[in-house]
Amino acid sequence: MPDWSTAPAEDIAAIKRWFDDWGAMVAARRFEDARALFHPAAIGFGTWMDLVEGLDQLEAKQWRSIWGTIRDFRHETAKTLKVLVSPDRLMASGLVTWTSTGFDEAGAAYERPGRTTSLFVRDEPGQPWRSIHTHVSLFRGVPQKSFGAPDPAD
Repeated sequence: MPDWSTAPAEDIAAIKRWFDDWGAMVAARRFEDARALFHPAAIGFGTWMDLVEGLDQLEAKQWRSIWGTIRDFRHETAKTLKVLVSPDRLMASGLVTWTSTGFDEAGAAYERPGRTTSLFVRDEPGQPWRSIHTHVSLFRGVPQKSFGAPDPAD
């Protein structure tokens, strides 16, 4: 069984920052900024996609179909983050839960929690981590589709 406490503190802090930064980018719908956190060959799957290959597809098929329909996205790094780092410190995995607000067809808000697993790579210790794989999904029982916040002008 992995010992979650043995990852170097600086790597845990860097991956925590990565999730915190990405969560802020999701919340603000900053697609271009988020791309810098990912490897160009990133692959992923989640609630809304079976499997995509490449950062362009990850953005088009998952990010752009979801980020604009939710609010208040935030990774719960202080509560649930788990990190494993390879002995050479060139590969790591991070697991964390998140919260967000979704909206039903009538515009009523609902809690929309889920989880993310990310696989990280880099060429040398000390370089920034870049995600090469993500799995982002909702918890069981959470409505599968958010329709976006109602227009305040309505």
